[in-house]
Amino acid sequence: MNYNLIIENRITSYAEIMKKILVTGANGQLGSELKVLSTHYPELKWVFADRSVLDLSDLESIPDTLDEFQPQIIVNCAAYTAVDKAEIETGLADVLNHHAVAILAQWTQSNGRQLVHISTDYVFDGNSSVALIEESSTAPINVYGQTKLAGEQACMRENPEAIVLRTSWVYSTFGNNFVKTMSRLIQERDSLNVVNDQIGSPTYAADLAQAIMTIVTHSNWQSGIYHFSNEGEISWYEFALAIQEIGEFDCAISGIPSADYPTPARRPQYSLLDKTKIKNTFGVVVPEYRESLEKCMKNVNRES
Repeated sequence: MNYNLIIENRITSYAEIMKKILVTGANGQLGSELKVLSTHYPELKWVFADRSVLDLSDLESIPDTLDEFQPQIIVNCAAYTAVDKAEIETGLADVLNHHAVAILAQWTQSNGRQLVHISTDYVFDGNSSVALIEESSTAPINVYGQTKLAGEQACMRENPEAIVLRTSWVYSTFGNNFVKTMSRLIQERDSLNVVNDQIGSPTYAADLAQAIMTIVTHSNWQSGIYHFSNEGEISWYEFALAIQEIGEFDCAISGIPSADYPTPARRPQYSLLDKTKIKNTFGVVVPEYRESLEKCMKNVNRES
């Protein structure tokens, strides 16, 4: 009996079971939620890479770092997300959101590995009046959106087997986001003005993390672009009202047009994402936004 062959086969089988998944942007909202969720996937070996482990602004170092870790799956949660600052720091935004993505895609393609890259509703111009499907025309109206679209295009060009996952209005119990900021301001102030003419749907990062894990553990990998956000069509103003109601806060919230709240970067007026494709392809469950908001706010209050 060839015991060496048996041992070798066992090692191979074990390596297949213990797939290594590398998460970039590990300390961000989505990376942090994936870290929480990872405990439910003991069959995977996890590497959570923050900037100190994998600096995507240092383009030359990326392939060497990936060669060192040898992940079977990369989930790229890292990005330059300061929308207004991107209008000034265009070079850095382009490096992180575009050129680094191209290198991740090149490495996964040449090594036969899988890549899930997170993108944004800001690739659209906001002129639609119906939910946007994956094939809807892209025409970003700010630097952030332009660099994210360039990253999508580079990703699919360099690795046609990759998955690009667009999302919108992300919030979490981790980091800084609209839900946590609004919860604080509503309690600190007697009145607030919130933009009421930008329409979309929020995304609880914990739900997005679960959607990603549904995809990467699915038996049938289907490359391409997908959309994910929570169900519901609301404005930022309506989002703020929901936060107030759930938190039982006392504050006068008024809706105002975007013109009354100018920002360095323009925002899409309408960026509601259609989730039909991700539901049909992977069986992803998409919770209603109010349900997810209640869960998040309970967690935020628990940690306060």
